[in-house]
Amino acid sequence: MFHQTLTLLSLCFAFSFTTLCHAEDPPLRWWKGNLHTHSLWSDGDQFPEMIADWYRSEGYNFLALTDHNVLSEGMRWMDHASIVKRSDAEIVDRYRDRFGNAWVETRGNEGEADHQVRIKPLDEFRYLIEQSGQFIMIPAEEISDRGEGKPVHINATNLAEALEPAGGETVRQVIENNLRAILEHEKAHGREVLPHVNHPNFHYAVTAEDLASVVSERFFEVYNGHPGVNHLGDDEHPSIERMWDIINALRQTTLNVPPMMGIATDDSHEYHGKPGSRPGRGWVMVRSRYLTPEHLIRAMKKGDFYASSGVSLEDVNFKADTKTLTLRIQGEPGATYQTEFIATLAQEDGLIDEHRIGVTVKRSASLTPSYTMSGKELYVRAVVTSSQPPRDPSFDGQKQQAWTQPVGWE
Repeated sequence: MFHQTLTLLSLCFAFSFTTLCHAEDPPLRWWKGNLHTHSLWSDGDQFPEMIADWYRSEGYNFLALTDHNVLSEGMRWMDHASIVKRSDAEIVDRYRDRFGNAWVETRGNEGEADHQVRIKPLDEFRYLIEQSGQFIMIPAEEISDRGEGKPVHINATNLAEALEPAGGETVRQVIENNLRAILEHEKAHGREVLPHVNHPNFHYAVTAEDLASVVSERFFEVYNGHPGVNHLGDDEHPSIERMWDIINALRQTTLNVPPMMGIATDDSHEYHGKPGSRPGRGWVMVRSRYLTPEHLIRAMKKGDFYASSGVSLEDVNFKADTKTLTLRIQGEPGATYQTEFIATLAQEDGLIDEHRIGVTVKRSASLTPSYTMSGKELYVRAVVTSSQPPRDPSFDGQKQQAWTQPVGWE
């Protein structure tokens, strides 16, 4: 056996310029992940490894913990009473039941004011959770800032170290300043980092014009599972999906820059069955050969992903030569699906007519819907809506959906 192994290694070395001993590339596949999650490291109500274990058990492939203005690193202790106040009296018992008494570190006297529990950092607990080719954790941060008295939050995924909020006089300046810091961090550390703007309708803080103008930003949350983010807008503010088309109409005309892409997230804070922003509501499906932060982020920067609140797609394919976008929907028993192909239509004078922004150019009830661009569209995207509600809706009347990225703009 030893002789055979040496012979094989010798052959591989001698013929390394051929494909004789090369491993075959893994196929492209879809990986499921959430890029907006909170824990006891900031304002969540659960231990981070308990959160990660839930996502892994629910079939996710990657998770970014995005606590406010902090990475989950270093030494941190938290008063037991504060942990219980956020959740319930049994939270530490459940923690022990899952990971063992030896894993749970406490100090002080139980039942006394000095009783504390250690909150574990990512680099310590990830080794209990991660599985090669199945589930990984990605270090991340929700940079939580303010401009003009309004909340401006930007997630940065795959950071090497925490970034301080950069500030600014206006909402737009705050986005620009923080994005610049993220991009400088990416360059300085030689790593792929994904910035995305969170819940723009939270307190109606960020407008479509703000997001359109920050041309270096390519990602924002088209769906956020927090019930308080005003996903549907109101009489004075557009819905998030309408905002998406306004942003890209401006980008494709007056600014002539690539469109914004849409991410779905949980923004989860609550993990004990109480009302609030719970896990499992929104995610991204990323097409990549490898489950690594770098490959996932590169795929997203190419637009090779879709956002979902429940609908699964087997394939998303845009043929540049025919300008045809085709989907293959993974149907569920008892559900029907309607796909809307949505475009912003060009005008000869190059101006923006609001009636030509975000127009539904085709509807289909097929599980393999397609749309061929006519040449009048600045871009086209698709949204698939199921007849079934999500298992845990974030607003009244919600249906499961999937959103593809705008294509055809090149």
